[in-house]
Amino acid sequence: MLSHNIALSTWPRRTWVRPIHSKAVSHSEETMRTRFLSFIALICMPAALPAADRIQVFVTVPPQQTFVERIGGSQVRVEALVGAGSNPHAYEPTPGQIARLAEADVYFGIGLPMEAAWMKRIRAVNPEIRVVDLSDGISRRRLEAHDHHHESGTEQDPHVWTSPPLVIGMAERIAGTLAELDPLQAAEYEARLADFVAELKDLDADTRTRLDRLKHRRFMVYHPSWGYFADNYGLTQIPIESEGKEPGPRRLAALIDQARREDVRVILAQPQMSTKAAEQVAQEIGGRVEVVDTLSADYIGTIRHLTRVLTSTEE
Repeated sequence: MLSHNIALSTWPRRTWVRPIHSKAVSHSEETMRTRFLSFIALICMPAALPAADRIQVFVTVPPQQTFVERIGGSQVRVEALVGAGSNPHAYEPTPGQIARLAEADVYFGIGLPMEAAWMKRIRAVNPEIRVVDLSDGISRRRLEAHDHHHESGTEQDPHVWTSPPLVIGMAERIAGTLAELDPLQAAEYEARLADFVAELKDLDADTRTRLDRLKHRRFMVYHPSWGYFADNYGLTQIPIESEGKEPGPRRLAALIDQARREDVRVILAQPQMSTKAAEQVAQEIGGRVEVVDTLSADYIGTIRHLTRVLTSTEE
């Protein structure tokens, strides 16, 4: 659990003076001198924060882990429940994770539906854990209804982290929470927050400049996870899957016709899910499948990669 270090007082400097006409010091004196100098060197070294003294943080997905680590630095130890390659929509915490959650100080949620079920287990082993939902205050969009009219369905889209401006608000809440838990490091959190926000603003401005030049404003995805990204930059995603299931023959044929009409050239897929249907559509339209991971811990790199993928279709 979280604790604070106590600063060591400054030791008075001492000069070792060898008498000009003295004999060589004895072995015991030399040993004492060596030990003393080693001790002084040791206490003057910058100490690494022990794991037990760091804020113990859990998050839901790897991008959040990156956000917390950028702001918390060496003062935090962060673990994502859903690791690389796992599907968050079907994930269950492991017994080892539950055990570590029992010692955690804070859990940063992201608004995924299964978090409510997880919280019952987490609260059972750690009633004092602080829970912060980073999606609070965000206007939630509806997932596309998986038809060719692009009407919205009734299910809320949980992928709020795909929009850089929304991440800025999340980062501010992270910094505020860490400062409340660890007031002595509040200035450090604020400084790291400022650096991270500057990078996110640069990312947003560069992405907008590049995507503003696109003539074709719709792109096809297997799983509709890029909705907030699309909304932020005036784009539209066309999902292939329907309620988490592969499309049937009739739906697949309709998707192929739609892709041809709208001159779709690239289809986005995720490593956690099947690419079979995406590859079928791409083959029929002479396009290609590009795997872009919404759950990648390399958040800024992923947004830049997605932007390159989308703009490459018109180069």
